[in-house]
Amino acid sequence: MRLKGKAAIVTGAGAGIGAAVAELFVKEGARVLVVDRDGARASEVADRTGALAFEADVSDEASVATMVRRAQEAFGRVDILVNNAGYGIRGSVVTTAAADWDALMAVNLKGVFLCSKYVIPVMAAGGGGVIVNTASNVAHVGLADRAAYVASKGGVAALTRAMALDHVADKIRVNAVAPGVTWSSYFETMLETHPDPQGFVAALNARSPMNRVAQPTEIANAILWLASDESSFATGSILTVDGGMSAW
Repeated sequence: MRLKGKAAIVTGAGAGIGAAVAELFVKEGARVLVVDRDGARASEVADRTGALAFEADVSDEASVATMVRRAQEAFGRVDILVNNAGYGIRGSVVTTAAADWDALMAVNLKGVFLCSKYVIPVMAAGGGGVIVNTASNVAHVGLADRAAYVASKGGVAALTRAMALDHVADKIRVNAVAPGVTWSSYFETMLETHPDPQGFVAALNARSPMNRVAQPTEIANAILWLASDESSFATGSILTVDGGMSAW
């Protein structure tokens, strides 16, 4: 029960890493607001875990403000924010449409800014808290044909360090986890139409020295450590969990 009595908001929690985080946090004693722009998915996770669901678009300021008010109404405080909402698109800077770039940045980077902007005053008033952002190992190693995604996750890592310094006096710790390739519903969908499913999976596995992808629960365990008091001296840290990919 490492999070007993804590109140948490987890964004992008309708599937994948976010859903795994919500489930683990509840098991560790936290009260959790499961947030996703797909309300049905958020409700499914909340019903399964015993959490509360909320439909919100992290790129929309009014939606984020309402989300934080809902957490305050339900829990009376916010101790933990996990900024996990995000997605990726293919493309170099030449082939990426400006509208697609803007849409991705609005979720992946602006979403972290907005959620933190509205949660930090609540945390500070309550005596402190913890923010964990989901960055990516591509902030360190790069990835071809993913220019917008790589740029957004590099921004998340940099913003994590900036917020850590800005709010240390408020007793708010800010860290990020930087996962490598992690199995998700996105890959499951791709497998359904891929001409060579086995080759596709083998190529994903080959992207790390451990020759496999991460499971969402493995990343959730890292986020739990950053959110718990076990990491009490960590702030401004980027915890890389990528099966050794960034060591290559």
